Amino acid sequence: MADFRRAMDRLSAMRQKFDALLAAARLTSHRDEKAAAPAAQRLQELAAFGANPGNLRMLFYRPEQSLSSPPLVVALHGCGQTAEEYDRGTGWSSLADRLGFVVLYPQQQQSNNPKNCFSWFLPGDTRRGHGEALSIQQMVEHAVQHFGVDRRRVFVTGLSAGAAMAAVMLATYPEIFAGGALIAGLPYGSARTVQQAFEAMFTDQHVSAPALGDRIRAASPHRGPWPKISIWHGTADTIVKPSNAEGSIRQWLDVHGLAATPSHQQKLGRHTRRVWNDSEGSTLVEAFSISGMAHGVPLGPASGGDNCGTAGPFFLEAEISSTHHIAKFWALDDSVAEMARAPMTVFQPAQNRPDARGILVARQNDDDRPDSVETVDLGSAQDKTVSHDARAAIAAAFKAAGLPIPKFPSEASEATAQVDPAPIIEAALKAAGLRQ
Repeated sequence: MADFRRAMDRLSAMRQKFDALLAAARLTSHRDEKAAAPAAQRLQELAAFGANPGNLRMLFYRPEQSLSSPPLVVALHGCGQTAEEYDRGTGWSSLADRLGFVVLYPQQQQSNNPKNCFSWFLPGDTRRGHGEALSIQQMVEHAVQHFGVDRRRVFVTGLSAGAAMAAVMLATYPEIFAGGALIAGLPYGSARTVQQAFEAMFTDQHVSAPALGDRIRAASPHRGPWPKISIWHGTADTIVKPSNAEGSIRQWLDVHGLAATPSHQQKLGRHTRRVWNDSEGSTLVEAFSISGMAHGVPLGPASGGDNCGTAGPFFLEAEISSTHHIAKFWALDDSVAEMARAPMTVFQPAQNRPDARGILVARQNDDDRPDSVETVDLGSAQDKTVSHDARAAIAAAFKAAGLPIPKFPSEASEATAQVDPAPIIEAALKAAGLRQ
C-alpha cells in the first residue's frame, strides 16, 4: 500500500510539473493572444471515414488547385492544441496552396484525453490494427480513395505528443509512409503508462540502438524499405528532454542499418544539422538541433520568403522554417517543378495587342528553363468566324513550339477555311503534348 501511495504521489508531482511547464510556455509566448484577431477557419471536417476505434476527428485541407494525384501530409497537433491551431502555427495549409498537396489533420478529443494529447503511450492506441493508430490509418486510406492521393507520397509529422504519435504511425504502418518528421517528440515504444510517459519526457533514457530498432521491427510485419526521417528538437526544451531526439535518431539509424557517425554535419546559423546517407548518397535520416529553442515548432523570420506559419505558444521564431525545410526534404515540390519544366501552352489574348486573338506558346532551352514566349496571331477578335486558313494557323503554332509541321490534305473545302482555328490548334497542341 505504501508503494502504491508513493507511486501515486510521484505521478501527481509529474503531472503538476507538466501542467506548470505548459502554462509557463504559454505565458512566455511571442504572441499576445488577447490582441490577436480571430483567424479564419481553413479546415473542413469529415465525420464518416471508417470505424474510427480511436474516437478521433478527421479534419483536412484540400487546396482549390491541387495536383491531379497529390501528395498527402498527415499533421498531428500537440497537447492542448486543435487541428486549426496547429495548422495556423505551422502553415502547412498555406504551403499546400503553393505546392498542391493535401493535408490531413487528425484531432484528439477531450473525452479521450483531458489535455487533448494523442495517446502515444497507451498499448491499446499504439498497436497496428487498434485504437488511435487504426483511426489515423483509416483517415489516410479515405484520403487516398476520395482525394486521389498518390499512395507513394504519404508523409506524417507532428509536435510533442503529436510527434510521438507520428512515431507510432511510422512504426505500426511503415508501408504507407514515404517519410516522417518528428518535432520535440520521443522514440516509439518509450512508454506504456502515464507515469512512464512523464518519466520519458522529463528524464534521460538510456536504451541501446538495437533495442530501440527492435521496437519498430516488432510493430508490423513490414521489412523495408523504411520511411526517411527528419528529427527536430530545441536545446532548451524543458518539457520533452532533448535526449529523446538522440533516442529517435538511434532508433531510425538502426532500422535503416546506418552507422552512428553522420555522413556530414553543417552549421545553419546557430543551429546544427546532421545527415545520414545510404551507400548511394540519398539522405535517409537528418537531425536538427535548434540552439536555445524551447518546446515548439521552429519558425523562420516573419519577413522571410521561406517562412511558414505564425508565431505563438509552441510555434517559435528560430531563424529556420521547419515546415518549409521538411517539405523540401520530402520533395513535395517535385511534382510542381516537373509541371513547370514541361512545355506548356496557355490560351489567352495576346497582351501586346488588345485587338488580337492569340496563343502564347512557351518555348524552352535545353536546360528546361523557359527561354521565350511567342505569340501566334489568330486574327481579329472582332470577327466571330476567322476567315484565314486554319491549316496555316496550326502550322504556325507547331513551328513556334519547335515541332515538325504536320502534313495536311492537299485540298480544303470553303467551309474548312471559314472555321474558327482556335479549337483546332488546342487539339493539335494537346496531341503534341504541349497542353494537358
